[in-house]
Amino acid sequence: MNPPEPVASDPRPASLLREAVRLLRPFWKVAILATVMGAASGLATAWLLATVNRALHMPQGATAGLLGLFAGLCVVTIAGEIASDLGNGLVGQNVVAKLRKDLSEKILSAPIAQIERFRVHRITTTLNQDIDTISTFTFGFSGLAIAMAITIGCFAYLAVLSPLLSLLAAAAIALGSWGHAMARQRGRKGFEAARDAQDELQRHYRAITEGSKELRINRDRRRTLRDAYLNATIERIRDLRVRAMRVFMSANAFGSALFFIVIGVVLALQNKLSAGAPVLSGFVIVLLYVKGPLTQLISALPMLGQTQIAIRRVAELSLKFANPEADLFPAPAAPARPEQVGSIELRGVCYAYPTDAGAGMFQLGPIDLRIEQGEMLFLVGENGSGKTTLIKLLLGLYEPQEGIVLLDGEPVVADNRDDYRQLFSTVFADYFLFDDVVVGPAQAAEAAVYLERLELGHKVSVTDGRFSTTDLSTGQRKRLALVHAYLDKRPVLVFDEWAADQDPAFRRVFYTEILPDLKRDGRTLIVISHDDRYFHVADRVAHMSDGRIVSVESQPGSLRRLAAGRP
Repeated sequence: MNPPEPVASDPRPASLLREAVRLLRPFWKVAILATVMGAASGLATAWLLATVNRALHMPQGATAGLLGLFAGLCVVTIAGEIASDLGNGLVGQNVVAKLRKDLSEKILSAPIAQIERFRVHRITTTLNQDIDTISTFTFGFSGLAIAMAITIGCFAYLAVLSPLLSLLAAAAIALGSWGHAMARQRGRKGFEAARDAQDELQRHYRAITEGSKELRINRDRRRTLRDAYLNATIERIRDLRVRAMRVFMSANAFGSALFFIVIGVVLALQNKLSAGAPVLSGFVIVLLYVKGPLTQLISALPMLGQTQIAIRRVAELSLKFANPEADLFPAPAAPARPEQVGSIELRGVCYAYPTDAGAGMFQLGPIDLRIEQGEMLFLVGENGSGKTTLIKLLLGLYEPQEGIVLLDGEPVVADNRDDYRQLFSTVFADYFLFDDVVVGPAQAAEAAVYLERLELGHKVSVTDGRFSTTDLSTGQRKRLALVHAYLDKRPVLVFDEWAADQDPAFRRVFYTEILPDLKRDGRTLIVISHDDRYFHVADRVAHMSDGRIVSVESQPGSLRRLAAGRP
């Protein structure tokens, strides 16, 4: 048996830093330029304050040189802000686009078993909400960078004006920063708990959309879902976020109070301080001005906390799917698919699903089964007997933990598994219906013939490479999925309870006309079925129970009976 799959641990901060550096590397020139221009804008703003303070206290008024400096600093401030906004916006959106592409690529290339274990609602929450959170942060990053530069520049000017007063301001800022650090630690826990609840909320959203019919006819379930699950989760997210924001807002108020206390102390002690009027007025003006950028930085802490959580969730998803299957996107010149295959054999194949501690484990196998070219095999058994798991192993969607799959006597391994999968067309019980049909004019005409045969021509056509509608009954949608299988023209077709949603008349057509026609066309057919009245159509019927094939019955002469008109 293959060794168990390693469990990805939580990414460390260093891993997040490496990921950020990796994402920024293609855009480092723009990122550095935008950062430099933002810093220049912020420092120019601080210099402007110093220039204005000098001009207000010059006995002869502002000189031409001072006005020229003022104008130049205004240009640098505005130009730097524009360049920083554009540059950081460009870099941020490129980083977000790259994240989306990378995650999509990893999900497309991840082993099916990993995707099934991770759960769809968790994947969609990360792809949607977490990526959007990062995108929102990138839009505001430029303003934060400028605010940081302004804050640094203003405190540098305060140090030049009066080292003593700047120390007083620095002590107040340090005290406020300590309060914010404590608040951030508590607030982040609240945001993280709210983010965990988002996964649960996404699951409830799926329930109210995909289970809308069941909820409509079950009042008690509908009320329970609304009150005990949906509303309770929404309110929990609201309460967690409100509490976290309240902590941050209290810290903001504490910081603002410290600012005004420092200014009040300066005003109260102005006669006792040795500093002159230009120093005191400059100190108060700069301190009042810097409160805005500093408040902007502090107010961004909740968003920064949420962004850190989003980045961690994105990194977790990325790590979960860090072991993709190889060669899933080969060059266009990939080997042509054969029109027919000889034999497919499962030899000693076993597969067990990983389970939580204490839970029972379902194990399939060992399975020994050989399917010949052109054969029609029915796979039957009770629900939970392992039919779908066996099909996934047969299709190469799961890798056997023991045993081997052989194609024409050659092992199916990692290097050729995706080529092997291209031999199959499938319609799963939980199929997904793609509305696009990749066809040319000839294939479009062929699709029209299939639509007529499947009694859909009056409702559906192929227009611009797509089905004109998929708003059909469950059984009719399954027929559209069969059209895909027809057009693929692959040598092996697999049907997982395809006829379960068809009316009796069309079910008979499927078993006595469609399947035999496909067999006469040279296709190999594997059909999961519970329709025992049509078992005689198959060449063989394999019975499964408790993860094993317990018997295989041959059905000789099935096509001769059909040809004679005896179903």
